Amino acid sequence: MPLREGGSLPALAEADDGFKYVVKFRGAGHGTKALIAELLGGEIARTLGFRMPELVFLQLDEAFGRTEADEEIQDLLKNSQGLNLGLHYLSGALTFDPVAYTVDAEMASRIVWLDALLTNVDRTVRNTNMLIWHNELWLIDHGASFFFHYSWTGWQKHAISPFVQIKDHALLWKAARLDEVDALFKERLTDAKIREIVGLIPDDWLHWNDTEETPEQIREVYYRFLSERIAHSNEFVNEARHARNALI
Repeated sequence: MPLREGGSLPALAEADDGFKYVVKFRGAGHGTKALIAELLGGEIARTLGFRMPELVFLQLDEAFGRTEADEEIQDLLKNSQGLNLGLHYLSGALTFDPVAYTVDAEMASRIVWLDALLTNVDRTVRNTNMLIWHNELWLIDHGASFFFHYSWTGWQKHAISPFVQIKDHALLWKAARLDEVDALFKERLTDAKIREIVGLIPDDWLHWNDTEETPEQIREVYYRFLSERIAHSNEFVNEARHARNALI
């Protein structure tokens, strides 16, 4: 079943393990780079203690969706044959509303720090990309993170940038404990853990037309980007603090 939300056109599908997943397709507008952002962002969030739906690799057979009447969706499915990404479907979950639900200063600071690290532009009041499931807060949709990889040049500059888009974050006004969170999260995101997470990216997603680098070289850039960004976290923490002060 297509989920007509945003530009990526995900779908709700049942896999051969009997579970339902929200499928992110490699044939959508941003291709496998959006899947990489979803994978890295989701697993970093999980490492930092956030509730995240299980992420799985999904093999899309050529017969999938063959009876789909919509030509746009048919083309999407045809271009997505092979390895895609799925998020376990949280049945009955409600969209997080920052007006209706309260989040304390520590949780808000943790989420703001995460999104500033990932350069995630898609956690705004208009689209929070958070769910309430069984009275608990869950994070979803990190595909708009790592926007540096669409140009793939000058990643070093992006790694130490302050991320000015944090001013639009849905929870920024509550994020009063950024310094405490910064110290805690830098301890958790060790070099070994970053290596482990980056190592999850399949080779199949790393054959790009805009670079001659090998999959191993591309993974190394993601690792170095994250390592540099964590080492210079004061840059994005200070930016978030200044943006919050302007709000309040």
